[in-house]
Amino acid sequence: MPRRKEIRNNINADLFSMQVYDGPFNYNPDTLFEKWAAVAVTDFDAIPHDMEAFTLAEGLYAVFIHKGAANTGPVTFRYIFETWFPTSGYVLDNRPHFEILGAKYKNNAPDSEEEIWIPVKAEQ
Repeated sequence: MPRRKEIRNNINADLFSMQVYDGPFNYNPDTLFEKWAAVAVTDFDAIPHDMEAFTLAEGLYAVFIHKGAANTGPVTFRYIFETWFPTSGYVLDNRPHFEILGAKYKNNAPDSEEEIWIPVKAEQ
């Protein structure tokens, strides 16, 4: 966050909290992943020093709204993976998962909102 203003070609003010898994995702708190803090940009022509570009592969995502402080997030994720997924007709796709921290995001405030994007594909 301290270096966010160095990025000059932002598309909007939204922040992305992205998780990149080395293999298929396993709903387990001990699953290792690479964490990215990102913003959407118009191009990669002016990447600030010590920052990297990441191209998010397109595909189908299930989008959920999490309302509340970050410490209540496990309740939302438990619903997604234990309640919604088993009856959804979808399975996880092996692409990054991310949250969009937009205008309604207020860090740890009880009225904070963020979008949770989970990569999915139709069940075979």
